[in-house]
Amino acid sequence: MCGRYASTRAPGDLADLFGVTRRDPSETLAPSWNVAPTDPVWAVLGRPDRESGVVERGLRPLRWGLVPSWAKRPDTGAKMINARAETVHEKPAYRRAFAKRRCLLPADGFYEWEPVPATDTAKAYKQPYFIAPEDGSVLAMAGLYEFWRDKTVADDDDPAAWWTTCTIITTEAADAAGRVHPRMPLAIAPADYEAWLDPTHQDPDELRALLGTPAAGRLDVRAVSTAVNDVRNNGPELLHDPS
Repeated sequence: MCGRYASTRAPGDLADLFGVTRRDPSETLAPSWNVAPTDPVWAVLGRPDRESGVVERGLRPLRWGLVPSWAKRPDTGAKMINARAETVHEKPAYRRAFAKRRCLLPADGFYEWEPVPATDTAKAYKQPYFIAPEDGSVLAMAGLYEFWRDKTVADDDDPAAWWTTCTIITTEAADAAGRVHPRMPLAIAPADYEAWLDPTHQDPDELRALLGTPAAGRLDVRAVSTAVNDVRNNGPELLHDPS
């Protein structure tokens, strides 16, 4: 799975990297070295203009943890932070979003944990590893997003009436990441951004063919501070070598 990641690039930099044409400057997120489920996260998505119908590429914050449109309660999203690539096109919670509400979730890298058994002098613990592209490039994680209407808010035009949430698509881990955890996020190559974000592109087999290993498998895996284990901790010091 992918349950924690880092995303520290400024929105202006992300807009340039992903060719964003629509962004509300008032929407901001602080850099985070410890993005956790239910946090607001940057997402790149394609939406048709209301007047022209032309698909425009936007950058906006979404809540991590997908809430299906038919869900009765929003806390469903806390359990839906990942969607398995093997079944994403057919699971009721994800299939509609996979068909026409796909997004990119920019990351510096993601975390996975490896259990360390107890010894005579130390307790068992989980050692975190940070997994990121070797060249430091942005990781465009493949995601889905969905809209959920909060029926407790009477006014349909009230921004509080609508939740926009997202999930990360994962697959079996390979290469360096597979040494730490059996699952990993999937990514979209720059050449495939347009096809992935286009809501009119709905062929499931063609869409699944766009899903690839992050950084084409050229990933750096390194142990980092156990401080990242606590979601309350944040800052560049989380990436320090624990030794």
